[in-house]
Amino acid sequence: MTVWDRPEPPTRPAPLDRQRIVAAAVALADEGGLEAVSLRKVAARLDVGPMRLYGYISTKEELFDLMVDEVHAEILPDGPPGDWREALRGHAVRTRQAALRHEWLADLLGGRPSLGPNALAVTERTLAALDGLAALDTVMHAVQTVGAYLTGAIRREIAQLRAERATGLSKLDWQRAYGPHVSRMLATGRYPTLAKFVHDGAEVAAEESFATGLEWVLDAVAARLDRPHA
Repeated sequence: MTVWDRPEPPTRPAPLDRQRIVAAAVALADEGGLEAVSLRKVAARLDVGPMRLYGYISTKEELFDLMVDEVHAEILPDGPPGDWREALRGHAVRTRQAALRHEWLADLLGGRPSLGPNALAVTERTLAALDGLAALDTVMHAVQTVGAYLTGAIRREIAQLRAERATGLSKLDWQRAYGPHVSRMLATGRYPTLAKFVHDGAEVAAEESFATGLEWVLDAVAARLDRPHA
């Protein structure tokens, strides 16, 4: 039985429910990452004994499942999209924005499907926007392809943000610190193609890079959807 199917225990002194537990866990993760989350720490945040939580949540993995579903409420669109492309673009943008608010989400993306009510509602809205446009397998591949790009792009961006905090160096500071080494290596002539991209390539902000890559993926999806299907 999943955590969503299991009933909560009867009300006891010091009111407690899964919603309060999940809110406390999300706050802890926002402050210190997933390593800052444990049932003991959540109980302390709620000023209750750790054993009280086991009536609501059996494992830390269940708690993570609930946390991910809580964030999916932020990803759920307000209304129906104009078309499939708007639906997939909107889903990607909202997921990235949620991950920037809750960086720990990047560590939990890309695993097994989320089965909470909010996550299922997000999936339902996404699939409904493409339903009937192509064979079911094509639609599933389209959604999975966008999801794979989304997961990779978010993880890369979050990893860069974490690296900046860990080293105390902004991207510009890092480039200045390592610039002399890169210049010496490129000057050897062993990396002519890389040198061309380093010297002539334009610097692109993270949001612009994400948006451009997303449009390229959506273009590829559009090409598949335009093919006749049985």
